[in-house]
Order: sequence, then C-alpha cells, then structure tokens
Amino acid sequence: MSQVSATDVLSESHSQEKFLADYKVSDYSIISLDLEFDLFVEKTFVKATSKVRALNDSNQPLFLFGQSLTLVSLCVDGQVHSDYKKVAGGIELYNVPSAFELEIKTEIYPLENQACEGLYISGDAFCTQCESEGFRRITYYLDRPDVLATFTTKIIADKKAYPSLLSNGNCMDKGDLENGRHFVCWQDPFPKPAYLFALVAGEFDCLEDTFTTKSGRDVKLALFVDKGNLDKTEHAMRSLKKAMQWDETRFNLEYDLDIYMIVAVDFFNMGAMENKGLNIFNSKYVLANAQSATDQDYLGIEAVIGHEYFHNWTGNRITCRDWFQLSLKEGLTVFRDQEFSSDLGSRSANRIANVKVMRNHQFAEDAGPMSHPIRPTSVMEMNNFYTVTVYDKGSEVIRMLHTLLGEEKFQQGMQLYVQRHDGQAVTCDDFVAAMTDASNIDLTLFKRWYSQSGTPLVNVSDYFDASKKCYQITFKQKTLETADQKHKEALHIPIDIELLDSAGVAFDLGYQQTHKVISLTQKEQTFRFDNISEKPVPSLFRSFSAPVKYEYAYSDENFLHLMQFASDDFSRWDAGQSLFNKYLVANVYALQAGKEMSLPPLFVDAFKVTLVNTQLDPAMIANIFEFISEVGALELFKTVDIDLLHQAREFMLHSLAHGLQKEFVHAYERSQLNAPYNIKTEDIAKRHLASTALSYIALADPKLANVLVLKQIESANNMTDHLSALAAANSGKLACRETVMNDFDNKWFSNGLVMDKWFVLQATYQDAGVLEKVKSLFEHRSFDMSNPNRLRSLVGGFAQGNAYYFHAIDGSGYRFLTDLLIQLNTKNPQVAARLITPLIQFQRLDEKRKELIKEQLNRLLNVQDLALDLFEKVSKALQR
Repeated sequence: MSQVSATDVLSESHSQEKFLADYKVSDYSIISLDLEFDLFVEKTFVKATSKVRALNDSNQPLFLFGQSLTLVSLCVDGQVHSDYKKVAGGIELYNVPSAFELEIKTEIYPLENQACEGLYISGDAFCTQCESEGFRRITYYLDRPDVLATFTTKIIADKKAYPSLLSNGNCMDKGDLENGRHFVCWQDPFPKPAYLFALVAGEFDCLEDTFTTKSGRDVKLALFVDKGNLDKTEHAMRSLKKAMQWDETRFNLEYDLDIYMIVAVDFFNMGAMENKGLNIFNSKYVLANAQSATDQDYLGIEAVIGHEYFHNWTGNRITCRDWFQLSLKEGLTVFRDQEFSSDLGSRSANRIANVKVMRNHQFAEDAGPMSHPIRPTSVMEMNNFYTVTVYDKGSEVIRMLHTLLGEEKFQQGMQLYVQRHDGQAVTCDDFVAAMTDASNIDLTLFKRWYSQSGTPLVNVSDYFDASKKCYQITFKQKTLETADQKHKEALHIPIDIELLDSAGVAFDLGYQQTHKVISLTQKEQTFRFDNISEKPVPSLFRSFSAPVKYEYAYSDENFLHLMQFASDDFSRWDAGQSLFNKYLVANVYALQAGKEMSLPPLFVDAFKVTLVNTQLDPAMIANIFEFISEVGALELFKTVDIDLLHQAREFMLHSLAHGLQKEFVHAYERSQLNAPYNIKTEDIAKRHLASTALSYIALADPKLANVLVLKQIESANNMTDHLSALAAANSGKLACRETVMNDFDNKWFSNGLVMDKWFVLQATYQDAGVLEKVKSLFEHRSFDMSNPNRLRSLVGGFAQGNAYYFHAIDGSGYRFLTDLLIQLNTKNPQVAARLITPLIQFQRLDEKRKELIKEQLNRLLNVQDLALDLFEKVSKALQR
C-alpha cells in the first residue's frame, strides 16, 4: 500500500463515521426471539426465530446486521424467502409483510474467533461477549440497543464436556438427548437489546447461595468458576449479597429474576459484562484468596461485582437508545459503584482513587486526539466509546448532579427516572429531565457537560477588605479548544468551598455551615462572604466537586495549612499533590535552564507533619506520598522533555526518602499487623502505609530495605504483603530483587492472574534493558499472547507504566508497540485499540519524540485492512 496522509484517508473513510445527529428510529421492531444453539467447537449451528413487526407503512427493506456468518437458510412465515441481498455489514430483506415470523439459520466458528466478541472459546468453555456489537457475529439481527425483545434460548451440547449450559433469565426446561448430548432452555421475561444476550457452556465448579429480597422473594445465586477455583469465590459471593442489599437500602431497587449467575472466564476483553441475569466476568474480578489476591484485588472485585449488579436497573431494565448515550448507563453506574465502595469502605480513600484516574488518564484523553464529550457526537468504531471520559468523567458529571441536588432530591430523581422509563431505551436528556422535574432545579445550563469536551480551567483570585470584614473570591472559567471542538461555552461548575482562619478553624458561611457549594455558571463570577475576620485560606473544590483544573496563588505555607487543617480529606491530599506538582514543574524548568534542582526546607517539613501524625488514617498518609505518575504529569506542561520530567520526579522522591528516612521506618514499624489476614478497612489502610513506607526506605537505605523485604516475604501470610515487598525490591533495585522475583515465578507460574502482577513489575522495572526483557517474556511459560490480561500486564505495563523507557529517545519503545499492534490488528483489534493510547497521546512531548511516534503511526496507517478500531485512533492522531 502506498504512503498516504491521515487527512486523505480520514476524508475517504468519512462514510464509515456514525453521527448522533443521524439517529433514526428503526423501521422494524422485534417482539421476541427464540434462539437454538447446537454447540460444536469448530462449527456451531444457530437457529434464530423472531417475531418482526413494521413500525410504519413505508415498506422499507429490513436491514439485519451480520458479521463473520455463514447463512444456511432464511424463511419468512415458514416459507423460503429469497428476496434478499447481502450488503456491507449485513443483509437486506425486501417485500416482507408488516408482521411476520423470521427464521434464520447460520453457522459460526467459535474456535476461529479470537476477537473475544460474539461466541468464542475461553479455555475449554463457550462464552459470549455481545456489547457493543457482538451479537451480529451470532446471527443476522437488528443489533441496536433500542430494539428490545424477549429472549428464549435453547442450548444443546455434549453433556460430558459441557454439563453447565447457561443463558439469560430463568431456567424453563432441561433434558438428555441422543449421542451423549443434552439441552437446557432459558427464558428472560424482560425485553432487552441483543447486546445483553449471554451464553456460557462448560464444566465448572459452582458456589451457590440465596438472597432474600426486601419483598420476601428468595433469589438463587450461582457463581461458576473453572475447576479447582472454588476456594477463591467466597469474597465475590459476599460482595454480590452486599451489593443487592445496598441497592435496596440506598436506591430502593430490588432484583427481579429467580436466579442471578456470574461466570468467571480467563479470556475476556472487558472487566465484566452485565448481561441480564448472567454476568460474564474476567476471572480477575472474581477469584481471590489471601494467598493469591492483594487488598486492591479484593476491593476491585467488590466494586466490579457491584457495578455489574447495579446495571440490572441502570443499564438493563432501562437501557440506552443508541451508543452515543453510553454514559447514560456507564457514568451513572460507575457513580453507583463508587458510592457502594465508599459506603462499605473508606470514603476518602475511594474518592482519592477516583480522582487519580481522572488526573492520570482522563485529563490526557481530553487533551488528546480522541477528545470527546461524555455523550459523543460521532464515532467510527463503537468499541472506541469505552473510555475514561464516558465512564469516569461521566461518573463525575453524575456526582456534580448529586452535589447540586443533595441526596434526598437526587434519590427522588432516580425514582422518577425508573418510574418513567422502566423497560425503555432512553437518552441522557431523559435522565436529566427526571432530575429536573423531581428537584425543581433548572439544569439547562448543566446539560452542557454532556455535549462539551475538554477539561475546564478555572482561574481563582481573591480580595479581603479587613475594614468591612468582607472576603471576595473571583472565578474565571475557560475550556481550551479540543481536537473535536473549537467553540466552548461556560459550564455550570459546582464549587465546594471552605474558608480557614490562621488557627485552622473554618469560618461560618451562614446557617452554621462551615463549607458550602457555590455555582459558577458564567465565564467570570465573584462571590462575597461577610463576617470574615481575617484573610482566609480557601479550600477549593472540596471532594473534587467538579472535574476541572484550577489555579490559585497558594503559597507553600498555604499548602501546609490545608494539609494540616482542611476538614475534607481529599483537600488535604490535594494540597500535598499541588505542593509536589509546583516543585516538579519548577525543577523541570531549572533543568531546562541548566540550573541545579532544589527544594525549600518547608517542602520536606510539610510532608513530615503528615507522616508523623498518628491520628490520621494510615491510608490517607499513604495516599499523600503517592504522587502523580509521569504520564499524568505531562498534563502539567505544554511541552516537556520526558527525560527531564523523569529526572526531576526521581530527585523529589529521593529527597523525601532521605529527608524523612527515620520517619518512614517508624511508619513502617507502626503499620505492622502481625495478625491473621483480614480485609477490614483498618487493616487495608495499615498495609497500604507499610507498603508505601517500604518503597521509600528502599530509595533511602537499600541495605536496610533488603533486610526488611526478605523478612516480610518470609513472614507474609497474604499476597498484599508479599507483593509490596517484591515491588519495593523492584523499584529500589535491591540486591535481592532477582532472587525474590525468580522465587515468585517458580511458585506462581501456573496461576495466570498472580503472574500478571509479576509481569507488571518486570515491565515497569527502571532499567535500560527493560525493553529487551519485556520482549523475552513473550516466551515465558506463563505468557499467552491470546489472553488480554497477559497483554495488558506485560505490554500495557511497559507502554503506560514505564513512561521513561517507553519514550526512549531512540524510538525503540514506539517500534516495539507498533510491531505488536500490527500483529493484534487481525487477532484482537479491540485490545490493540486500548494498548495504543500512549502512542496517540503525544501532544505534550518534545518535537523529536513526536516525529518518532508519527513515523510509527504512519506505519500503522499503511497496514492493509487496518481494523476500524485502530484506524480511527491512528488517523485522528495524525490529523491532529
């Protein structure tokens, strides 16, 4: 293929782009669908019988989506129908009645399907993944989210190889057949779009339990895992029951089927999928015991179990009209799972973790070539919608609604939303309308968050009049031009504010409130506070009340004051982060100017105050010392040499490690539990602080750290302690590193999920030979190129977690990733499109690295039959 420009190719492919403005109601609906699967690994036979009805009298052709299918037969009302034509993306049927029964028989090839979409093989089991457009790989169908039908599914398979045959809904019938085969029939009484269809067939261990709903119904719970993994399922089951209870208590939402099933599979592109009544999970988010899973694994399982369960109402019973409305279900459900985790665990730790995702990843997406609002206006490949913007920024938009309305009115809005739209496919506007009508609060301006991309910048200035005891604070907002939008308008930005006096006491802001939410709705607004006796230190955007960047002329002393006295834990953490970022930028600029790096005494002293405060939550202390990643730090600059950024960041971390060496040792010692492993919030917090302290000790005193690491590994009764010791050996380049890494490998090589942690450590090792090591690990006994988890750990770990070496000035990291993406293009383009992120977010890098990246992106652009998943991202990055 000859060399072409991104602009030319993008122009030629404009017809592939889909636009929100072009949405059109389907000419046909499908009332019900009866599916029959005769499962064989190499060739599976599918019979799909649907009741179709025209929605108008225009006699339009019936277009059915289909991909990678062999059409065996097509009948209308029992008669062979030959008046159809295969077209791009499916088939068109002509001259069909206004209401009819359509029977389609297809052949599909699960073993050949390595895309992990449609029906495929995961290990020894059959598995499906149909969101967003995977059902069209199973049969020809109106595969769009606004076509809702009731599903009945009959599955036929070899009984010995596949004793468990699972699908959506309730089990209606089962029995044996000839030749050692058997069948099971499932019926889902709730109409759903095809993307929520699920089928699993295999041999599993099963953990069963029950849950009694608030109305007194007993629901059977069943958790299916690969043979031998039953001992790793109890936490997932407890998490499910907690989620069901929480949704009844907090949101008054009750489960509706007779059974709720979860199946854990090893080969899965996503974290999990909320298919009605039959959730399919990446095994990473199900399997856990103390020996193989860390605290973060346990918390992740609880959150994802909750997320998929909460989708039963916010996603399944009420679904999205079209994929441009994806944040309707995902942003809302992420907010719900974040609240679930916060109500059950540490609210401040969870909030900080949420904000880290925004600052380390989402802000960069806002500034990059794939910038889009939480409700995008156009897309080429629907799988590219599954972004941190749609999910995490979408959640922040819901959280702002909650902040503006308050819990009571927000819940009234939720109840009205469910009452109005149960059983429907709706839009983001429908959700906001329910919130508006329930609260009587005008959200017209607020809706701009759904349609405007980019991260708002808020400049803050203030004035204090001592004679009048009056404090005025002025906010100016702007959103810079993004790749997808030039014109930006003012947004409705809620600002949670607290004003602290010199003793650290919060001023009364009226009605005995020590903080309040003010609404910035114009490009510039000034707010006045009376009865303020001295110039306060403002605590701004408490709890990250809006997903913005803001600038205020805080002094170092102001940051220290907030770290000590802000009543909001997030604000304390944020002050520490801001202080670190201030000197990170200053030291990069010093290096650029040929000057030496430096830090004022107050810098180390400010963090010392936090580290020695035994009254603080240990998790809070640990979070204070976990600073922005190098990738996230790129957003602090317009352009930066990543070598200098890395050098400055390492200098600051080592300065803290040496300056607070004694304090880190004391923090490590006081965090030792010496007790049986427990996933209580308090214990998790102590292990978190111990891990953080050990990582700093490894930087300051490698000999002592070496002793502590070996001792911790020897005495560890859980994976959290073992892995944190391993991580310290890795980051500190301790003498024991190679030995403990090899020992871990030999112990755990047969457990893929545990080895994923090891692959991440190998990929993030700060050493000039790391890329060659990563390449060699493709031949490791535990690595499987076809497993998305292994790829994300090893390749994603290097490309996104080892920025300094990935962005090596010789371009070797870029060539490595591009070579891999070319391989994945035909095998699993969805995973490839996720791994490409560090190659397309190059706008902050220096000119030489930009050119090296563009060279590799042009290589990709010239790949024959480049998958649309990759083409969209590559072409937009080059066009930008």
